[in-house]
Amino acid sequence: MTISESYVFGEQHRTEQHRLLARAHDPMTSDRLASTGVTDGWDCLDVGCGGGSIALWLAERVAPTGTVLATDIRPGPLESRPGLRVATHDVAVDPLPEAGFDLIVARLVLRHLPKRQQVLNKLVRMLKPGGWLQVDEFDTSYEPLLLAPDEPAARLYEKFLAAKEFVMRSSGVDPKCGRRIAAAMREAGLVGIDPQPYVQVRRPGSADLELLANHTRQLRDGLLAAGMSEDELDELRDLVRAPDFRASSSVMYSVHGRKVHA
Repeated sequence: MTISESYVFGEQHRTEQHRLLARAHDPMTSDRLASTGVTDGWDCLDVGCGGGSIALWLAERVAPTGTVLATDIRPGPLESRPGLRVATHDVAVDPLPEAGFDLIVARLVLRHLPKRQQVLNKLVRMLKPGGWLQVDEFDTSYEPLLLAPDEPAARLYEKFLAAKEFVMRSSGVDPKCGRRIAAAMREAGLVGIDPQPYVQVRRPGSADLELLANHTRQLRDGLLAAGMSEDELDELRDLVRAPDFRASSSVMYSVHGRKVHA
C-alpha cells in the first residue's frame, strides 16, 4: 500500500494543516536538526515535506554548496533556494539513491504506512556512512483533557478524541507510532539512538489546538461515521476557544539515529 492509498487527511484544508503543523512543531524539529551539526555542504532529504518549511530551513543551513531534496506525494510550491529541489515521490514504493544523504528527516510520515519497518530500513540505506536520520512522530494515545468549562464540555472533548482515534486507526494509522520509533531504528541497524519526547499545553490560540480544530473539518466524514454529529463538531470548535479550556497535546517523539561508519 502506498502513502496516497492510506493517507487519512484529504486535500481540503491541507494548506491550513501544513501552516499549523509548521507553527506548532517547526521550532522543535529545527532545534533537533541543528543538534546534528547540519551545515554547509551536507546533502539532505526531507521525506513528506508537506508545506516545505523544514526543507527551506535546511536549504539555508546547507548553503551554498549543500543540497536539499524535498519529497511528497503531493508537494506544494516552495520558494526557490540554491540547492533545493522538490520532487513528487512516494517513499513506500518509489526509489531514491542509496548512500546519498548526510541527513534525512521524516516528520509524521511513518505513522501512515502499514510497512513502517520496511520504509525505515529503506531510509537507512539512503544514508551515507555516519549519516543522521531524524524521525518526528506523535503518540496520540496520550492527549488528556486538563480543564473544561463544565462536565458536558469535558464529555464532548473525550468523545471527539475517541472518534478521532477510531478514524485514524481505520485508515491504518498507528496512534502509538512515536514511542515505537527508537526500537525500530535499532532494528534497522542505527546507532546512537536518542529519543526525545515533547509535550505542549493546548490552550485557546495555540497552534496545536488550532490544528486539532482543523481536524474537525479535514476528518469530518470519518468523525460523523464514528458517531459525532454536525452540531457536536460545531460545539467542539467553540469549546477549544473557551478561555478556561486546557488540554495536553499528544507526545511528539523526535528520535535521532546514525548509520555506522563503513
